[in-house]
Amino acid sequence: MPLWNPVSHLTQEPKPVVEPKPEGAAVPAKDGSLGLRLRQQEILAELGVIALQGAPFLELLDRTAKLVAEGLEAEFCKILEFNAIEQRFLVTAGIGWGPDVIGVATVGADIESPAGFALITGKPVISNHLENEQRFRTPQLLVKHGIRRAMNVILQGDGAPYGVLEVDSRSEGEFSVRDVSFLQGAANVLGMAIERHRIERNLRAALERNQLLLREVNHRVNNSLALVASMLHLKAATVSDDIKVHLDEASNRITAIARAHQRLYQTEKFETLDLGGYLEDVCRNLSESLSDCELHVSAIVGIEIPPDQAVPIALFVNELVTNAAKHGRGDSKCEIWVTITHAVEGSILLSVRDNGPGLPADFDIAAQKGLGMRLVTAFAKQLRGELTIHRRAPGTEFVLSFPIAMH
Repeated sequence: MPLWNPVSHLTQEPKPVVEPKPEGAAVPAKDGSLGLRLRQQEILAELGVIALQGAPFLELLDRTAKLVAEGLEAEFCKILEFNAIEQRFLVTAGIGWGPDVIGVATVGADIESPAGFALITGKPVISNHLENEQRFRTPQLLVKHGIRRAMNVILQGDGAPYGVLEVDSRSEGEFSVRDVSFLQGAANVLGMAIERHRIERNLRAALERNQLLLREVNHRVNNSLALVASMLHLKAATVSDDIKVHLDEASNRITAIARAHQRLYQTEKFETLDLGGYLEDVCRNLSESLSDCELHVSAIVGIEIPPDQAVPIALFVNELVTNAAKHGRGDSKCEIWVTITHAVEGSILLSVRDNGPGLPADFDIAAQKGLGMRLVTAFAKQLRGELTIHRRAPGTEFVLSFPIAMH
């Protein structure tokens, strides 16, 4: 299939509206040099490359104006952005115009102006003798800058028109149908780039809205979980010690989950959490409720994991730390060490060690009936990890090796 040519595409475009020649006007001897026509083809190809490269939007507009002016040997070129509310054009970009025009000046978009006619009808407009123009109202901006001839073509994307591409000149001469074909070809290329920019802008806006919603959801979940944890703590103060222990454990589990949502709404990234920082938060909260134990955390920086994996890791640590604080006190001061390192490429080594009296000789984690050890086993399985238990002197070390989940 041959490549699409923005100039050949114009064969089915509306014919340009050309200003009638005044009586006695001289007819140009030829319609542009061959060298100029070849340069125009090169410019269209160059514009296509610039558009595909994804240049910044305003830079793309400025480059287009510069190249179009060069291709038509004109002193001025501008991109007019249509404002549907005000029914006017804003000079968004251009060449030859001063800073008092670009981004400032406006032009009428009604059908009596050349640009407005091109926008409303979709037909290119050629005005070679603006001083004698009877069909349209010559914009004051052109009169002020001494413009003698102009061309306008619509900038049309897949959606609503962006505006008009206009080239202007102070010099004598005439723009021809071939010139307007080149101008429309440039507008077609620019129109596709503008439509892509619109799509990208809408996607970015949708992404920002979704991120805002996710941040709000995580914020509300965190607040709700924190409220539940606080209620359990308050209730624990009114019951017997046996029940208080269970309520405090449940509160710590809920708080560990809340910490994940807190980190998610405080960051720009929702797909991953820094495991080290997250577990430091969880362990810091645990330390506040373990007044008789000293908790040490050692975590390397930069282990990024998805939230769905972070929560069971935190709950795994929560259960082992709570269990060690409850049962691991020996003759010396209770101490617990939580360590997170890389095992091999793509996997994590998590260690929880205490300095307590150690486990019974016949200890079998698979046979345990208590909720804590059952949860430890369940979380290890959920993480697809391999759990090993080492008897230390003193204390016990639980080591979990598991792969980092893909996200």
